[in-house]
Amino acid sequence: MHNLTEFLAKHNHWFVFLVLEVVSMVLLFRYNSYQGSVWFSSANAVTGKVYEWDSAVESFFSLSGVNSQLTQRNAFLEQQVRMLDDSIARLTRSQEAAVTRLSSMVPFQGCRLIPAKVVANMVNRYDNLITIDKGSADGVKRDMGVVCGMGVVGIVYLVSEHYSIVIPALNSHSNISCTIQRRGYFGYLRWRGGSSQLAYLEDVPRHAHFKLGDNVVTSGYSSVFPPGVMVGKVLHVFNSADGLSYRVQVKLSTDFARLRDVCLVDDSALQERIDLMRAAQDSIKPQ
Repeated sequence: MHNLTEFLAKHNHWFVFLVLEVVSMVLLFRYNSYQGSVWFSSANAVTGKVYEWDSAVESFFSLSGVNSQLTQRNAFLEQQVRMLDDSIARLTRSQEAAVTRLSSMVPFQGCRLIPAKVVANMVNRYDNLITIDKGSADGVKRDMGVVCGMGVVGIVYLVSEHYSIVIPALNSHSNISCTIQRRGYFGYLRWRGGSSQLAYLEDVPRHAHFKLGDNVVTSGYSSVFPPGVMVGKVLHVFNSADGLSYRVQVKLSTDFARLRDVCLVDDSALQERIDLMRAAQDSIKPQ
């Protein structure tokens, strides 16, 4: 206490100076209209800039939530666009066939999309895996399809309470049933290593007619994905090893190297099909 008193006594002239400065500034800006207007304008400019910085910081930290919403919406809109393209093309050939196709291919209708974020991702291994931040507590179950705004990602393999492991299309064990859009020919999408942008549609019949650039979408026969989810585009065509079918090189629409936000497809009808298929497989196992 003695030191504080001694310090104030020693530097009292500085404190008196500061008090007088404050008083003079108040008198100057309060009783002089010109100086007051200058102070008001300057204060508003500073306050506005501070609010602008605060808004920018708040917007930056809210981008994560906005991005998740956009991913979910993009996944839905992508399939709507492809559905409309498909129906328009079929209407030019057969109106009746288009109506039938349209009624059976409404993407994600009756599905619940669960948004999630990728917390771990591999693209440079033979059996890549993806970890997402949603688990059983969020309604995630094994064998759910995983999509992003650009198309197919993979299938849920393991589920814990708050996290899940996804087998992506970039995994040698991935085997997704696909079709060449508007051509009606089916095959299985497989990845054998190499570029994260390329996979192969196997077992396409030799009599199939299609062209480079055609869209490859899910067929709806895998009991995981609804029909019409974008997979990629036909890049090249090769003969299979036995020469009995085509091996179609597909440029994947999903950029796995930059994957951040995904959605899980929660479809009770698909889950019922999966459970029924498992029950059938168990019933025909040798005793």
